[in-house]
Amino acid sequence: MSATPSQPARLRPSMLGVDPADASAHMTAVDDLASLVAVQPESTLSRTVLKEPGSRIVMFAFDEGQVLTEHTAAMPVLLMVLEGRLAITADGRTEELVPGGVIHLGTRLPHAVEALEPSKLALIMLDHR
Repeated sequence: MSATPSQPARLRPSMLGVDPADASAHMTAVDDLASLVAVQPESTLSRTVLKEPGSRIVMFAFDEGQVLTEHTAAMPVLLMVLEGRLAITADGRTEELVPGGVIHLGTRLPHAVEALEPSKLALIMLDHR
């Protein structure tokens, strides 16, 4: 349906429940997350690659043997390995995370990360505020 000066365009409702007339509703794309960080010898590197209302993605690059000691996050997070292998310790157990796997950690759950080999991790923060 085309719009005329006396008749505004009608927008189809979204299947996702988003009002298409909402100017804050938009799509952001980030290509090839793994290419945005590089593993450095004997180091852990982090870089925020996306920051939008309600979510943030931080990329980490770990050399083998690097550790993030036990800490918490102020919001729920998803951990996704893009390259390598990581040991994630939380909730009384350790899981090996490899490409294709995802771990969800609830708000303020103490956790630690150890690189079992050079690795790249996408940390996705889910902030509902």
